[in-house]
Amino acid sequence: AFGSIVAAVHQGRIIFGNIRKSVMFMLCTNAAEVIAVAAAAVAGSFLALPIPLLPLQILYLNVITDVFPALALSMGAGEPDLMKRAPRPRGEAVLTQGHWRAVGGWSLLLAICVLGSLTVAFHLLGFETDRAVTVSFLTLAFGKLWFVNNLRSPDSGRLVNEITRNPYLLGSVVLCAALLAAAVYLPGLSDLLSTAPPGPIGWLLIAGVSLVPFLWGLVVRRSPGPSAG
Repeated sequence: AFGSIVAAVHQGRIIFGNIRKSVMFMLCTNAAEVIAVAAAAVAGSFLALPIPLLPLQILYLNVITDVFPALALSMGAGEPDLMKRAPRPRGEAVLTQGHWRAVGGWSLLLAICVLGSLTVAFHLLGFETDRAVTVSFLTLAFGKLWFVNNLRSPDSGRLVNEITRNPYLLGSVVLCAALLAAAVYLPGLSDLLSTAPPGPIGWLLIAGVSLVPFLWGLVVRRSPGPSAG
């Protein structure tokens, strides 16, 4: 009987942590979409920037890069030292004040990356509108996928942790990457989404800028933020 109680507590902590990770992922990445589009709409007339995401592109991202990683996060096995931690305070919300501050910070950083890649592609590299918007679309999409590693426990490893050990999450990242490539190179789908091949320089820009939140997450991993703990 005592063993059953311990197992139930263990599973309860895993479920709570997974819910927290999924909610953080959805809030951070979707708020970034809103901030990027709103900022571009307000400043577009001054900076001569197109909107970084088209309506169907936002819908595609919400179906692909939101659903699969969030579901995979909900299936995580939890941290090995989960039962060694002190119990949460009674009545603690799924998201504490620290988590809400992290939502604001991470979503702002993601939005800046999206607008930055759009600005570089459109103004510095001289990409036409469809190609430049594709760069910002893919920057956000891959930024979301790399961002999941920032949801690990602050006490876990930077690259080897409960996130990277989750086979469902790794599978979802591979699946999403394939579907994003299809969004650009699959005839019919690319026409529907108004995407254009970014080219080698465009892909280098996407890779570099989309990794910024991930790399910053490696630096601030022990600071209060979007962990499940």
